[in-house]
Amino acid sequence: MEYIASEKGDSTENRDPNLLANGATKTVVETKSNSENEKTHIEAPAESAACTSDTTEDTELCEIPEQIEFTIVFNKAKHDITFAYDATVLDLKSHLERICGVPQLAQKLIIKGMARDSMTLRQAGVVKGGKVMLVGSKMDDILAMKSGPQETLEEKASSQSSKEPLCMQKIHRKVLDKGIPPDVMPGIKGVKEPLPPVPLSGMLNKHGGKVRLTFKHEQDQLWIGTKERTEKLAMASIKSITSEPIKEHEEYHIMGLQLGPTEASRYWVYWVPAQYIEAIKDAVLGVWQLF
Repeated sequence: MEYIASEKGDSTENRDPNLLANGATKTVVETKSNSENEKTHIEAPAESAACTSDTTEDTELCEIPEQIEFTIVFNKAKHDITFAYDATVLDLKSHLERICGVPQLAQKLIIKGMARDSMTLRQAGVVKGGKVMLVGSKMDDILAMKSGPQETLEEKASSQSSKEPLCMQKIHRKVLDKGIPPDVMPGIKGVKEPLPPVPLSGMLNKHGGKVRLTFKHEQDQLWIGTKERTEKLAMASIKSITSEPIKEHEEYHIMGLQLGPTEASRYWVYWVPAQYIEAIKDAVLGVWQLF
């Protein structure tokens, strides 16, 4: 009878107590438990992936370009700079144009020799706490060398008479009529010579004052020295050079340095030895012929 009752019914009360304790119920519980465990194991990689994604995102947010602290020295003034170590020299020049007022194209940065624009600061040899020399002239300094308003008008008027030689124009005659300066360097007609190792001295400016030209090739600068001051010009700021021989003294030239956009912004130098004219043009304009 017990066997028949077990076969007929599915209810708990018809089942064998031994089966309830040791059989079907236990199997159902184990199956449910195993199913939950499998679900846990399946979901775990997703949680792990989420954690990995968060970690990567945090790392990206924390990546800040390495900075380098150094000092820019310009005209005896010092500027403390903090800049991206892997930024280019050209990027730094753009930054310095706003700080120092020197046009980017007129800047030369001396780090370990001349630094190329395409180099990074790291490649150029900038070190923490180190010094970088900025060479160049502010645009205001360049324009300050131009003559006053009245003299500018006179110079414009004289330049319009293109058929008249420079040495015959009134604005130049007032300097030339004083004669050859006693301490000017000897001039040689019809000869081309390289620049001497010493400055060109003894020449005159448009006011009749003594002028000395010093060529600083390592700094790419031309220094124009007078009794009052020495003007340091980046060679890139000189757009062109005009020269003509002086009548009856062809061993010397009148030379004009173009410092601005118009003819009125020329800086005139008188009694320049003729043999150095081509060398002066090569030294000042040769590097920038591509422009």
